[in-house]
Amino acid sequence: MTTASGTDVPVWLSLTALAVGGFGIGTTEFATMGVLPDVAGDLGATIPQGGHLVSAYALGVVVGAPVLAVLGARLPRKALLLALMGAFTVGNALSALAPSFGTLVVARFASGLPHGAYFGVAALVAASLVPPGRRARAVARVMLGLTVANVVGVPLATLLGQQLGWRSTYWSVAVIGVLAVLAVSRAVPETAVQPGAGPRQELGALRRPQVWLTLLVGATGFGGFFAVYSYIAPTLTEVSGFSESGVPLALALFGIGMTLGTELGGRLADWSVVRTLFLGLSSVAVVLAAFTVTAGGVVTAGASILAISVTGSLCLPALQTRLMDVAGDAQTLAAAGQHAALNVANALGAWLGGLVIAAGLGYTAPAVVGAVLAVVGLGVLTVSVLLERQGSDARALVPSA
Repeated sequence: MTTASGTDVPVWLSLTALAVGGFGIGTTEFATMGVLPDVAGDLGATIPQGGHLVSAYALGVVVGAPVLAVLGARLPRKALLLALMGAFTVGNALSALAPSFGTLVVARFASGLPHGAYFGVAALVAASLVPPGRRARAVARVMLGLTVANVVGVPLATLLGQQLGWRSTYWSVAVIGVLAVLAVSRAVPETAVQPGAGPRQELGALRRPQVWLTLLVGATGFGGFFAVYSYIAPTLTEVSGFSESGVPLALALFGIGMTLGTELGGRLADWSVVRTLFLGLSSVAVVLAAFTVTAGGVVTAGASILAISVTGSLCLPALQTRLMDVAGDAQTLAAAGQHAALNVANALGAWLGGLVIAAGLGYTAPAVVGAVLAVVGLGVLTVSVLLERQGSDARALVPSA
Protein backbone atom coordinates (compact mmCIF):
# COMPACT_ATOMS: atom_id res chain seq x y z
CA MET A 1 0.00 0.00 0.00
CA THR A 2 1.38 3.41 -0.96
CA THR A 3 2.22 5.58 2.02
CA ALA A 4 2.90 9.24 2.51
CA SER A 5 6.58 10.07 2.25
CA GLY A 6 8.45 9.35 5.47
CA THR A 7 5.39 7.96 7.29
CA ASP A 8 3.34 4.79 7.60
CA VAL A 9 0.14 6.68 6.76
CA PRO A 10 -1.46 5.60 3.45
CA VAL A 11 -1.62 8.38 0.88
CA TRP A 12 -5.37 8.00 0.53
CA LEU A 13 -5.79 8.64 4.25
CA SER A 14 -3.62 11.76 4.12
CA LEU A 15 -5.65 13.06 1.17
CA THR A 16 -8.88 12.28 3.01
CA ALA A 17 -7.70 14.21 6.08
CA LEU A 18 -6.95 17.21 3.87
CA ALA A 19 -10.37 16.82 2.26
CA VAL A 20 -12.11 17.05 5.67
CA GLY A 21 -10.94 20.66 5.89
CA GLY A 22 -12.27 21.21 2.38
CA PHE A 23 -15.56 19.69 3.47
CA GLY A 24 -15.91 22.27 6.24
CA ILE A 25 -14.92 25.13 3.93
CA GLY A 26 -17.34 23.99 1.24
CA THR A 27 -20.15 23.68 3.75
CA THR A 28 -19.77 27.19 5.14
CA GLU A 29 -19.20 28.80 1.74
CA PHE A 30 -22.29 27.39 0.08
CA ALA A 31 -24.68 26.84 3.01
CA THR A 32 -25.12 30.60 3.28
CA MET A 33 -26.94 30.51 -0.08
CA GLY A 34 -29.35 27.91 1.27
CA VAL A 35 -30.27 29.84 4.43
CA LEU A 36 -29.99 33.30 2.88
CA PRO A 37 -33.76 33.97 3.03
CA ASP A 38 -33.81 32.92 6.71
CA VAL A 39 -30.84 35.12 7.61
CA ALA A 40 -32.23 38.10 5.72
CA GLY A 41 -35.66 37.74 7.30
CA ASP A 42 -34.31 37.34 10.83
CA LEU A 43 -31.84 40.25 10.65
CA GLY A 44 -34.02 42.64 8.68
CA ALA A 45 -32.23 42.57 5.31
CA THR A 46 -33.51 42.15 1.76
CA ILE A 47 -32.52 39.20 -0.45
CA PRO A 48 -30.13 41.34 -2.57
CA GLN A 49 -28.60 42.71 0.66
CA GLY A 50 -28.29 39.14 1.90
CA GLY A 51 -26.04 38.52 -1.08
CA HIS A 52 -23.51 40.78 0.67
CA LEU A 53 -22.85 37.87 3.06
CA VAL A 54 -21.69 35.82 0.09
CA SER A 55 -19.56 38.69 -1.19
CA ALA A 56 -18.06 39.36 2.26
CA TYR A 57 -16.90 35.77 2.61
CA ALA A 58 -15.50 35.83 -0.91
CA LEU A 59 -13.62 39.05 -0.26
CA GLY A 60 -12.18 37.49 2.89
CA VAL A 61 -10.76 34.72 0.72
CA VAL A 62 -9.37 37.24 -1.75
CA VAL A 63 -7.57 39.15 1.01
CA GLY A 64 -6.55 36.16 3.11
CA ALA A 65 -5.20 33.88 0.38
CA PRO A 66 -2.19 35.96 -0.69
CA VAL A 67 -1.53 37.58 2.69
CA LEU A 68 -1.56 34.37 4.73
CA ALA A 69 0.31 32.43 2.04
CA VAL A 70 3.13 34.98 2.11
CA LEU A 71 3.21 35.37 5.89
CA GLY A 72 3.18 31.60 6.39
CA ALA A 73 5.78 30.80 3.72
CA ARG A 74 8.48 29.91 6.25
CA LEU A 75 6.22 27.63 8.31
CA PRO A 76 6.13 23.85 7.76
CA ARG A 77 3.08 23.17 5.63
CA LYS A 78 1.37 20.94 8.19
CA ALA A 79 1.68 23.58 10.92
CA LEU A 80 0.30 26.19 8.54
CA LEU A 81 -2.66 23.95 7.67
CA LEU A 82 -3.50 23.48 11.37
CA ALA A 83 -3.29 27.22 12.06
CA LEU A 84 -5.51 28.03 9.10
CA MET A 85 -8.15 25.49 10.05
CA GLY A 86 -8.14 26.73 13.64
CA ALA A 87 -8.79 30.29 12.45
CA PHE A 88 -11.55 29.01 10.17
CA THR A 89 -13.26 27.32 13.12
CA VAL A 90 -13.17 30.50 15.19
CA GLY A 91 -14.59 32.56 12.31
CA ASN A 92 -17.61 30.31 11.96
CA ALA A 93 -18.26 30.34 15.71
CA LEU A 94 -18.28 34.15 15.53
CA SER A 95 -20.76 33.95 12.63
CA ALA A 96 -23.11 31.88 14.78
CA LEU A 97 -22.86 34.46 17.58
CA ALA A 98 -23.32 37.58 15.40
CA PRO A 99 -26.00 39.84 16.95
CA SER A 100 -26.77 41.90 13.81
CA PHE A 101 -26.54 41.81 10.04
CA GLY A 102 -23.52 44.13 10.04
CA THR A 103 -21.56 42.02 12.50
CA LEU A 104 -22.47 38.89 10.56
CA VAL A 105 -21.01 40.45 7.41
CA VAL A 106 -17.76 41.10 9.32
CA ALA A 107 -17.75 37.55 10.70
CA ARG A 108 -18.26 36.09 7.23
CA PHE A 109 -15.29 38.14 6.00
CA ALA A 110 -13.16 36.76 8.85
CA SER A 111 -14.34 33.20 8.12
CA GLY A 112 -13.15 33.52 4.54
CA LEU A 113 -9.61 34.65 5.36
CA PRO A 114 -8.09 31.12 5.81
CA HIS A 115 -10.00 29.56 2.89
CA GLY A 116 -7.66 30.16 -0.04
CA ALA A 117 -4.41 29.60 1.83
CA TYR A 118 -5.73 26.30 3.23
CA PHE A 119 -6.70 24.93 -0.18
CA GLY A 120 -3.49 26.19 -1.77
CA VAL A 121 -1.22 24.59 0.83
CA ALA A 122 -3.33 21.41 0.88
CA ALA A 123 -3.00 21.13 -2.91
CA LEU A 124 0.79 21.43 -2.67
CA VAL A 125 0.95 18.79 0.04
CA ALA A 126 -1.31 16.47 -1.96
CA ALA A 127 0.78 16.89 -5.12
CA SER A 128 3.96 16.14 -3.17
CA LEU A 129 2.61 12.75 -2.04
CA VAL A 130 2.10 11.25 -5.52
CA PRO A 131 4.07 10.81 -8.78
CA PRO A 132 4.04 13.84 -11.18
CA GLY A 133 1.61 12.15 -13.57
CA ARG A 134 -1.06 11.95 -10.88
CA ARG A 135 -0.83 15.49 -9.48
CA ALA A 136 -4.16 16.72 -10.81
CA ARG A 137 -5.98 13.67 -9.48
CA ALA A 138 -4.41 14.16 -6.02
CA VAL A 139 -5.49 17.81 -6.08
CA ALA A 140 -8.95 16.69 -7.17
CA ARG A 141 -9.15 14.33 -4.18
CA VAL A 142 -8.57 17.27 -1.83
CA MET A 143 -11.18 19.32 -3.68
CA LEU A 144 -13.64 16.45 -3.37
CA GLY A 145 -14.07 17.62 0.22
CA LEU A 146 -15.45 20.84 -1.22
CA THR A 147 -17.77 19.06 -3.61
CA VAL A 148 -18.95 16.35 -1.21
CA ALA A 149 -19.87 19.21 1.11
CA ASN A 150 -22.44 20.17 -1.49
CA VAL A 151 -23.87 16.66 -1.49
CA VAL A 152 -24.00 16.16 2.26
CA GLY A 153 -22.76 19.15 4.26
CA VAL A 154 -24.65 21.98 2.58
CA PRO A 155 -28.06 20.26 2.39
CA LEU A 156 -27.81 19.08 6.01
CA ALA A 157 -26.57 22.44 7.24
CA THR A 158 -29.35 24.15 5.27
CA LEU A 159 -31.98 21.79 6.67
CA LEU A 160 -30.57 22.30 10.15
CA GLY A 161 -30.74 26.05 9.68
CA GLN A 162 -34.33 25.89 8.48
CA GLN A 163 -35.40 23.72 11.42
CA LEU A 164 -33.33 25.11 14.29
CA GLY A 165 -32.46 28.59 13.04
CA TRP A 166 -29.71 29.77 10.72
CA ARG A 167 -27.19 30.08 13.58
CA SER A 168 -27.10 26.29 13.90
CA THR A 169 -25.73 26.16 10.34
CA TYR A 170 -22.57 27.97 11.39
CA TRP A 171 -22.25 26.04 14.66
CA SER A 172 -22.27 22.80 12.66
CA VAL A 173 -19.44 24.14 10.49
CA ALA A 174 -17.42 25.02 13.59
CA VAL A 175 -17.72 21.38 14.70
CA ILE A 176 -16.48 20.21 11.30
CA GLY A 177 -13.53 22.58 11.69
CA VAL A 178 -12.56 20.91 14.97
CA LEU A 179 -12.74 17.49 13.30
CA ALA A 180 -10.55 18.75 10.46
CA VAL A 181 -7.88 19.94 12.88
CA LEU A 182 -7.81 16.50 14.46
CA ALA A 183 -7.69 14.71 11.09
CA VAL A 184 -4.84 16.83 9.72
CA SER A 185 -2.83 16.53 12.92
CA ARG A 186 -3.12 12.72 12.84
CA ALA A 187 -2.89 11.77 9.16
CA VAL A 188 -0.96 14.44 7.25
CA PRO A 189 2.83 13.94 7.23
CA GLU A 190 5.28 16.63 8.31
CA THR A 191 6.88 18.46 5.41
CA ALA A 192 10.12 20.37 5.50
CA VAL A 193 10.25 24.07 4.72
CA GLN A 194 11.31 24.51 1.09
CA PRO A 195 14.83 25.88 0.46
CA GLY A 196 14.75 29.67 0.20
CA ALA A 197 11.10 29.78 1.29
CA GLY A 198 9.96 33.17 2.47
CA PRO A 199 7.86 36.19 1.55
CA ARG A 200 10.32 37.46 -1.07
CA GLN A 201 10.37 34.18 -2.97
CA GLU A 202 6.58 33.87 -2.86
CA LEU A 203 6.06 37.43 -4.04
CA GLY A 204 8.05 36.46 -7.12
CA ALA A 205 4.81 34.94 -8.46
CA LEU A 206 3.49 38.47 -8.93
CA ARG A 207 6.17 39.13 -11.56
CA ARG A 208 4.93 36.30 -13.78
CA PRO A 209 2.33 37.36 -16.41
CA GLN A 210 1.05 33.80 -16.82
CA VAL A 211 0.19 33.65 -13.12
CA TRP A 212 -1.92 36.81 -13.45
CA LEU A 213 -3.60 35.58 -16.62
CA THR A 214 -4.46 32.23 -15.05
CA LEU A 215 -5.89 33.97 -12.00
CA LEU A 216 -7.94 36.20 -14.31
CA VAL A 217 -9.34 33.11 -16.04
CA GLY A 218 -10.64 31.93 -12.67
CA ALA A 219 -11.91 35.35 -11.60
CA THR A 220 -13.98 35.88 -14.75
CA GLY A 221 -14.75 32.41 -16.02
CA PHE A 222 -16.22 31.16 -12.76
CA GLY A 223 -18.20 34.32 -12.00
CA GLY A 224 -21.13 32.94 -13.94
CA PHE A 225 -21.36 29.83 -11.78
CA PHE A 226 -21.60 31.98 -8.65
CA ALA A 227 -23.98 34.50 -10.21
CA VAL A 228 -26.53 31.70 -10.46
CA TYR A 229 -25.63 29.76 -7.31
CA SER A 230 -25.72 32.81 -5.01
CA TYR A 231 -29.45 33.19 -5.62
CA ILE A 232 -30.35 29.57 -6.25
CA ALA A 233 -32.74 29.26 -3.27
CA PRO A 234 -35.11 32.10 -4.30
CA THR A 235 -34.76 31.12 -7.98
CA LEU A 236 -35.91 27.59 -7.28
CA THR A 237 -38.85 28.64 -5.11
CA GLU A 238 -39.97 31.68 -7.13
CA VAL A 239 -39.30 30.49 -10.70
CA SER A 240 -38.89 26.73 -10.82
CA GLY A 241 -41.72 25.74 -8.49
CA PHE A 242 -39.66 24.07 -5.76
CA SER A 243 -41.01 24.07 -2.22
CA GLU A 244 -38.73 25.37 0.52
CA SER A 245 -38.20 21.79 1.72
CA GLY A 246 -37.05 20.86 -1.78
CA VAL A 247 -34.20 23.37 -1.80
CA PRO A 248 -31.80 21.15 0.20
CA LEU A 249 -32.42 18.34 -2.32
CA ALA A 250 -31.56 20.69 -5.17
CA LEU A 251 -28.40 21.76 -3.35
CA ALA A 252 -27.49 18.09 -2.96
CA LEU A 253 -27.87 17.74 -6.74
CA PHE A 254 -25.46 20.64 -7.13
CA GLY A 255 -23.02 18.78 -4.91
CA ILE A 256 -23.35 15.53 -6.86
CA GLY A 257 -22.58 17.38 -10.07
CA MET A 258 -19.59 19.14 -8.50
CA THR A 259 -18.23 15.82 -7.24
CA LEU A 260 -18.57 14.20 -10.66
CA GLY A 261 -17.07 17.23 -12.40
CA THR A 262 -14.09 17.47 -10.04
CA GLU A 263 -13.27 13.76 -10.33
CA LEU A 264 -13.57 13.85 -14.12
CA GLY A 265 -11.66 17.13 -14.27
CA GLY A 266 -8.73 15.64 -12.35
CA ARG A 267 -8.41 12.79 -14.84
CA LEU A 268 -8.77 15.08 -17.85
CA ALA A 269 -6.23 17.56 -16.47
CA ASP A 270 -3.62 14.82 -16.09
CA TRP A 271 -4.16 14.30 -19.83
CA SER A 272 -4.24 18.00 -20.88
CA VAL A 273 -4.60 20.96 -18.55
CA VAL A 274 -5.32 23.58 -21.22
CA ARG A 275 -7.82 21.49 -23.20
CA THR A 276 -9.72 20.73 -20.00
CA LEU A 277 -9.98 24.45 -19.25
CA PHE A 278 -11.29 25.21 -22.74
CA LEU A 279 -13.81 22.36 -22.53
CA GLY A 280 -15.07 23.34 -19.10
CA LEU A 281 -15.50 27.08 -19.74
CA SER A 282 -17.21 26.52 -23.09
CA SER A 283 -19.64 24.10 -21.50
CA VAL A 284 -20.38 26.51 -18.63
CA ALA A 285 -21.30 29.27 -21.09
CA VAL A 286 -23.73 27.00 -22.93
CA VAL A 287 -25.54 25.55 -19.91
CA LEU A 288 -25.87 28.95 -18.19
CA ALA A 289 -27.42 30.45 -21.30
CA ALA A 290 -29.84 27.51 -21.43
CA PHE A 291 -30.79 28.00 -17.77
CA THR A 292 -32.67 31.17 -18.64
CA VAL A 293 -35.23 28.87 -20.31
CA THR A 294 -34.92 25.63 -18.34
CA ALA A 295 -35.28 27.30 -14.92
CA GLY A 296 -39.03 27.47 -15.48
CA GLY A 297 -39.79 23.84 -14.49
CA VAL A 298 -38.84 21.53 -11.65
CA VAL A 299 -37.45 18.75 -13.83
CA THR A 300 -35.63 20.96 -16.33
CA ALA A 301 -34.24 23.16 -13.55
CA GLY A 302 -32.94 20.06 -11.77
CA ALA A 303 -31.25 18.81 -14.93
CA SER A 304 -29.71 22.24 -15.48
CA ILE A 305 -28.41 22.38 -11.91
CA LEU A 306 -26.63 19.09 -12.51
CA ALA A 307 -25.17 20.34 -15.80
CA ILE A 308 -24.04 23.68 -14.33
CA SER A 309 -22.32 22.01 -11.40
CA VAL A 310 -20.55 19.35 -13.51
CA THR A 311 -19.22 21.83 -16.07
CA GLY A 312 -18.35 24.44 -13.44
CA SER A 313 -16.26 21.96 -11.46
CA LEU A 314 -14.56 20.37 -14.46
CA CYS A 315 -11.96 23.15 -14.58
CA LEU A 316 -11.01 23.27 -10.90
CA PRO A 317 -8.18 20.68 -10.85
CA ALA A 318 -6.88 21.99 -14.19
CA LEU A 319 -6.81 25.59 -12.99
CA GLN A 320 -4.95 24.61 -9.80
CA THR A 321 -2.45 22.51 -11.75
CA ARG A 322 -1.81 25.26 -14.31
CA LEU A 323 -1.07 27.73 -11.52
CA MET A 324 1.43 25.30 -10.03
CA ASP A 325 3.03 24.89 -13.47
CA VAL A 326 3.43 28.62 -14.21
CA ALA A 327 4.43 29.73 -10.68
CA GLY A 328 8.03 28.55 -10.68
CA ASP A 329 9.38 28.57 -7.12
CA ALA A 330 6.53 30.75 -5.78
CA GLN A 331 4.25 27.74 -5.30
CA THR A 332 2.40 28.65 -2.10
CA LEU A 333 1.20 32.09 -3.18
CA ALA A 334 0.20 30.88 -6.64
CA ALA A 335 -1.63 27.81 -5.32
CA ALA A 336 -3.50 29.90 -2.76
CA GLY A 337 -4.21 32.45 -5.45
CA GLN A 338 -6.59 30.12 -7.23
CA HIS A 339 -9.10 30.40 -4.42
CA ALA A 340 -8.63 34.13 -4.22
CA ALA A 341 -9.47 34.25 -7.92
CA LEU A 342 -12.46 31.96 -7.51
CA ASN A 343 -13.77 34.13 -4.74
CA VAL A 344 -13.32 37.25 -6.81
CA ALA A 345 -15.59 35.31 -9.14
CA ASN A 346 -17.86 34.57 -6.18
CA ALA A 347 -18.05 38.23 -5.14
CA LEU A 348 -18.39 39.43 -8.73
CA GLY A 349 -21.08 36.91 -9.54
CA ALA A 350 -23.09 37.60 -6.38
CA TRP A 351 -22.80 41.36 -6.89
CA LEU A 352 -23.77 41.36 -10.58
CA GLY A 353 -26.52 38.83 -9.93
CA GLY A 354 -27.92 41.05 -7.18
CA LEU A 355 -27.79 44.07 -9.47
CA VAL A 356 -29.85 42.50 -12.24
CA ILE A 357 -32.35 41.09 -9.76
CA ALA A 358 -32.70 44.45 -8.00
CA ALA A 359 -33.19 46.05 -11.43
CA GLY A 360 -36.33 43.94 -11.86
CA LEU A 361 -34.95 41.62 -14.54
CA GLY A 362 -35.93 38.48 -12.63
CA TYR A 363 -34.14 35.59 -10.99
CA THR A 364 -33.01 34.07 -14.31
CA ALA A 365 -31.12 37.23 -15.31
CA PRO A 366 -27.96 36.21 -13.39
CA ALA A 367 -27.62 33.26 -15.79
CA VAL A 368 -27.24 35.70 -18.70
CA VAL A 369 -24.56 37.56 -16.76
CA GLY A 370 -22.92 34.23 -16.02
CA ALA A 371 -22.78 33.13 -19.66
CA VAL A 372 -21.09 36.40 -20.59
CA LEU A 373 -18.52 36.01 -17.80
CA ALA A 374 -17.70 32.47 -18.95
CA VAL A 375 -17.05 33.79 -22.47
CA VAL A 376 -14.76 36.47 -21.02
CA GLY A 377 -12.85 33.72 -19.19
CA LEU A 378 -12.43 31.84 -22.47
CA GLY A 379 -11.03 34.98 -24.06
CA VAL A 380 -8.46 35.44 -21.29
CA LEU A 381 -7.45 31.77 -21.52
CA THR A 382 -6.96 32.14 -25.28
CA VAL A 383 -4.67 35.14 -24.74
CA SER A 384 -2.71 33.22 -22.11
CA VAL A 385 -2.15 30.22 -24.37
CA LEU A 386 -1.19 32.36 -27.37
CA LEU A 387 1.37 34.30 -25.33
CA GLU A 388 2.75 31.07 -23.92
CA ARG A 389 3.17 29.61 -27.41
CA GLN A 390 4.84 32.78 -28.67
CA GLY A 391 7.29 32.59 -25.78
CA SER A 392 8.03 28.95 -26.55
CA ASP A 393 8.60 29.76 -30.22
CA ALA A 394 10.95 32.61 -29.31
CA ARG A 395 12.99 30.37 -27.02
CA ALA A 396 13.18 27.72 -29.73
CA LEU A 397 14.88 30.25 -32.05
CA VAL A 398 17.71 30.87 -29.59
CA PRO A 399 20.65 28.55 -30.49
CA SER A 400 21.89 26.31 -27.72
CA ALA A 401 25.40 26.77 -26.39
